[in-house]
Amino acid sequence: MALNQNHTAEELGGYRCAIVEKNISEERARFLTELLSGNGYTVVQAPAAAPKAKAAAKAPAEGSEESAPAEPIATEPKYDLGVTDLLFNPINAIYGRLLKTKSGHTVSLKYWQQQAEDAEDDKPYFL
Repeated sequence: MALNQNHTAEELGGYRCAIVEKNISEERARFLTELLSGNGYTVVQAPAAAPKAKAAAKAPAEGSEESAPAEPIATEPKYDLGVTDLLFNPINAIYGRLLKTKSGHTVSLKYWQQQAEDAEDDKPYFL
């Protein structure tokens, strides 16, 4: 059990892992897997737990014209992603400038969040 919520560890796919992100899309999982594997981490990806079903709706009163509940909408599968290094913390890795891109640049927060195409490693975080 983690001391705080910023450093969690769980079992994914039979391996004890430090959680990187939970409930992410397949595209996001692919991006993070490529980035973390390139930095020497062993990445484990597992299907996320299904969301809890909401409480059943009350039955409509007799004679009311409410329709039957709609069918659940199919959503894309979600994944949990972790690394086998239990000391890994994504916040420390980003702000500590520990991760590198394929081109050798330091990973910035915008690059991690996929808001920028390339890491802006020449700009400090505090400006």
